[in-house]
Amino acid sequence: MEIREVIPMGRREENEQKKEYLMGYQMASRQLARLQEELYELRMNKIAPSATHDGMPHSGGGSDLSDYAAKVDELEKKIMKARYRKIQTLKKIRDRIEVLKSENEKDVLVYRYIRGMKWEDIAVKMGYTWQHVHKIHSRALKNFKRCD
Repeated sequence: MEIREVIPMGRREENEQKKEYLMGYQMASRQLARLQEELYELRMNKIAPSATHDGMPHSGGGSDLSDYAAKVDELEKKIMKARYRKIQTLKKIRDRIEVLKSENEKDVLVYRYIRGMKWEDIAVKMGYTWQHVHKIHSRALKNFKRCD
């Protein structure tokens, strides 16, 4: 028979919000990767813009190309701003984890929410039982302070 800690409803909801906040790291990482791919593609197309056109000559004495370059620059700036915001999100979450006093609590949160590891893998890596890792996780959530 397994003994489970009974968590009051208010704290359970708070823990769920903390988990969601921490899971934001993985989401922001994926978004950042997509933004970086988009930026790379933009820059590649900027180097060889003819690859993005239909290959047909256009009139206008080069204005099509300058309009294209201006639009690419504008889009590049937008992507760079979005990248910066995602990097700030990642930093905030990491900084909040680093404030914890317990190294075990930091490890569990980093392994689970930053690296996206499975509970079993965390237990093996830390040399604890699966149940002990969950106890550490519970304490970590209790001690974790979000900053919104």
